[in-house]
Amino acid sequence: MLRRHSKLILLAIALAPIPALAKDKLPPETFAATVPVAPAPLPGNGSIFQGAYVPLTSGGRAGAIGDIVTIQLVERTAATKSNAAGTQRDGSVSLTPPATGPLSLFNPSDIGMGGGQQFKGKGDASQSNALSGEVSVTIAAIYPNGTMLVRGEKLLTLNRGDERVQISGIIRAIDISPDNRVLSTRVADANIRYVGKGEIARASKQGWLQRFFSIISPF
Repeated sequence: MLRRHSKLILLAIALAPIPALAKDKLPPETFAATVPVAPAPLPGNGSIFQGAYVPLTSGGRAGAIGDIVTIQLVERTAATKSNAAGTQRDGSVSLTPPATGPLSLFNPSDIGMGGGQQFKGKGDASQSNALSGEVSVTIAAIYPNGTMLVRGEKLLTLNRGDERVQISGIIRAIDISPDNRVLSTRVADANIRYVGKGEIARASKQGWLQRFFSIISPF
């Protein structure tokens, strides 16, 4: 009976989710497209033209909820770090016994002491990332200071899996070009995600049992 309970405990531990490797799941509406809302009808004032006023200088530039903005992904980061340390220490003590007296029994080679210590350490680390492309998103909210919340995603279904590019963040109206494009480096509080699933993505990951032993391994 005890052996049976032990096997059940080990099986439960192996099948339990691993917190350190849990996926960062976000609500589905985080990158959902925003549909423009129909404006409320304006009260009649006797004028022939009752529509909302749009400045001629704005042209077709996005500026309302539901408008489309294209985010140009130009992300490129690089980081390097190196560290080195070295110490060295030497010491020696020697005594020459007198030629006469009780201590003359010792030879000069019988009394001597020496020691040495040396340490060297070095570490290097480097990392670089690059992401390019374009993702069209929609304006989800407009704040009183003129900044706008944009969010959206692009889903590519390939023959070997799915690729998904998601982005959300805050942009300024002044950063929108005449053709409604904004550089990703101009997006504040940007949340850019590039994820994939399928046999290619599964092949590049460790199995659940191997991940479990990698966590509990002391080496």
